[in-house]
Amino acid sequence: MREPLVLRAGPAPVSRVVYAAAHVVADPGAENAPGAPAALDWDATLAFRHHLWSLGLGVADAMDTAQRGMGLDWAATRELITRSGAEARAVGGRLACGVGTDQLAVHSLSGVVAAYEEQLAVVEQAGAQPILMASRALAATARGPEDYLAVYGKLIGQSAQPVVLHWLGEMFDPALAGYWGSADLDTATGTVLTLIGEHADRIDGIKVSLLDADREVALRRALPSGVRLYTGDDFNYPELIRGDELGHSDALLGVFDPIAEVAAAALRALDAGDPAGYDALLAPTLPLARHLFGAPTYHYKTGIVFLAWLAGHQEHFTMVAGAQSARSVPHLVELFRLADDAGVLPDPELAARRMRQYLAVAAGVTA
Repeated sequence: MREPLVLRAGPAPVSRVVYAAAHVVADPGAENAPGAPAALDWDATLAFRHHLWSLGLGVADAMDTAQRGMGLDWAATRELITRSGAEARAVGGRLACGVGTDQLAVHSLSGVVAAYEEQLAVVEQAGAQPILMASRALAATARGPEDYLAVYGKLIGQSAQPVVLHWLGEMFDPALAGYWGSADLDTATGTVLTLIGEHADRIDGIKVSLLDADREVALRRALPSGVRLYTGDDFNYPELIRGDELGHSDALLGVFDPIAEVAAAALRALDAGDPAGYDALLAPTLPLARHLFGAPTYHYKTGIVFLAWLAGHQEHFTMVAGAQSARSVPHLVELFRLADDAGVLPDPELAARRMRQYLAVAAGVTA
């Protein structure tokens, strides 16, 4: 196996604002079956956030990487936000948290606003920056772009600090098809730019996860001065973060959960004016990321937790809602190989031993 990169604690990047969207660790002794209330191992969940902060990365919590909308219910999410907020304050860690509408049972525009407001209050009380997540309920209820502009405009005006907007493509969540009021991405982009233009002083940035580098660059160049583009493109992040003569993307990425050490080292190289070193570090992670986020993309969380187990960040491969079954044995075998190639497994002997344990149980392979 490849010798891993070993990176110790270090400062936050200065040339880019970077968040790793962090996963949650399920309690393996609890039910955590499909449809059951989520039960977390809080010690392991919070320890992983401290790991990310120690590397100088910000933490984006209660996002889709943490299984929002795929098993992590609002009760567990609320506790996660509160606990992460306390831990971030204790160490001075950068924290942003998702504000959604997933506690909503009956969809109406007034209900969507009220649900967002309830979650916004929890995030603000935790001391975290709010990320206004794309809402399935709003996608199902809005009649057109004007409803998106009205709902988001009200929430942006109520927030105590500038918000991060969140545009998640339907490959990450099919229920978000037609978000911003149109299935045509050019029309949707126009609505987004109208919203940002009307509230530019109250918007820190927008996270974009469309897996389309050209579209992201075009949107980035159209943003008002001072509004960041946080790439959520897990297929093209090295080039988007590096940027070009006209600017760069900052980052809010699920893939930075399993490749945190390498990502932190690459960003330090970028800070030091060494783009070649940056490229050399991140290039081997790209095949891993593209496999991890391969179709169906929304099951990428399974691979992230599998890698966390192989890396020793948790003692089991159990997930909220039984999501450990969402990827096949061949998929996870290839993920292991690519993670080794990328040098993101800190203890190769441990990773190999756990891979053998998995294959023995899941595939009857004992050789």
